Order: sequence, then C-alpha cells, then structure tokens
Amino acid sequence: MNAETERLDVLAVGAHPDDLEITCGGTLAKLVRQGYKVGILDLTTGEPTPRGSLEIRAAEAEAARLALGIPFRRNLGLPNRVLMDVPENRFAVATQFRLLRPDIVLTPFGRTPAASPDHYQAQLLVEGARFYSQLTKWDERFDGTAPYRVPHLVYVPMPFDAEERHFSGSFTVDITQTFEQKMQAIRCYDSQFDDGRFERLRHFVTGYNVMMGGRCGFAYGEAFALPVPVGVADMVNAVHGGKGSPAPVSLPGQPAPRADELRPSAR
Repeated sequence: MNAETERLDVLAVGAHPDDLEITCGGTLAKLVRQGYKVGILDLTTGEPTPRGSLEIRAAEAEAARLALGIPFRRNLGLPNRVLMDVPENRFAVATQFRLLRPDIVLTPFGRTPAASPDHYQAQLLVEGARFYSQLTKWDERFDGTAPYRVPHLVYVPMPFDAEERHFSGSFTVDITQTFEQKMQAIRCYDSQFDDGRFERLRHFVTGYNVMMGGRCGFAYGEAFALPVPVGVADMVNAVHGGKGSPAPVSLPGQPAPRADELRPSAR
C-alpha cells in the first residue's frame, strides 16, 4: 500500500513499537477486516532497552504488523527515552499527517509514571502536531507539504493512567473476533516479553479487555475516548452497538433474552 498516494482512514500513533498492539491492537485488526485503510506510525524505535536491538525491534514490529494485517507501518526514528513535545518533533509528526492525510488519528492517552514518560509526551506531540499540520505560510517546516487538517482525534485511554479521567465522549469496540489476533501481535515482541513476562501481560490485557467488553455485552472490548461528545446520526443504531447488559433480567418462567432478540426487526 502506498499510503502517501492513498489517504488513510485511520492512522494510529504510538511512542514505541508494541504500544498500539497492547492498547488497541484488536480494534486495528478489526478495522482492516472491515475494509478500512489503516496505518501505524511509531515515533521511536523503542531502543535502547535491556533486551533488544534496533534490528530485533524492527523485525518484531514488522511481524506484529503482519499479524494484525496492517498494510502500512512507518517508524519516525525520534529519540527513545527522551522523547519530548518540542517544536521540531511536532514538525516531524505533522509532516506525516500532511503526507498520509488520515481521517482519524488515534493515540494512547494518559500519564504513566510507573512506565516510560515517552507515552505522555507522545500524546502531547500528537495533539500539537494535529494543530501544526493545518498551519499555512509555514510549509518549509514540513518538507514543503501542503497544509492538512486532521478531522478527528481519538484517544486510547491507558489502563494504568495515574489519573481518573472524565472524557466528553467514550465508547467501546467489540474485539471478540480479533482478541487472539491482538495477542499474537503482542507475542511477536519476544525481546520485550519472554514467556514469564508475556503470561503476566496476557493476564492483565485479558482481564482489562474482558472488563471493558463485558459492560457492553461483549466477550472482549477496547475502550476509546473523544475530546468532544460522541455524535450520532442514528440513535437506534448507536444504542444497538452494544449487546446490552451482561446479566439481563429474566421474567419468571422465561429464559433471559438474547441480545439479537432485543433488536427491532429489519424494516
């Protein structure tokens, strides 16, 4: 796929290879299955780490891309460990927005003081670059690319954020059909997750995705948030996006209704 001549529907941006697989890999795989043009932009290589190398991490990221079925992935090569929301980095990210012209930019959100500060800086960079991307009379700072306004920004709330957030809008995507695909992609990062570390991560990710999905009646779900309220054109379809309560009330002598029985018949 030549993303620079074919506009992306969704561009997911993360600080390191593996961030997006862990936080929203199931949704990215599902979007591809649904026929959307999806790309990944890693801001850093993730190196140095105690357990990797540039070559190993690049190979792992490529294997994870294939596992998710993502047609396009690029690494921006910004510095790991000292990633900062500074103008030069905003110019670099905004240039990619101008080249790839995504309809939706998706990025993890939140402060992770027990983990890399790169995560939070990446969020700030994406927010700043989204604004920079549309600026006129400044094209020389963006490799001569034309201004482009990213229509939509979607957050992936970090499950280990230091703060409790109250977003203007939030929703959950059913990843029941792609959860194992997500785990296969995470497993590609052998240098970061040996058998013991992977099993602990799988336990955590499974529990989190079960919890988020279960509230909507899904086996597994991934949570997303918006900086604005969720707007819908069809209230009925929006309400029926979930499968109802995980424990629907049963009337005496009758079995609990299935989710498909609660939906109105097609007209």
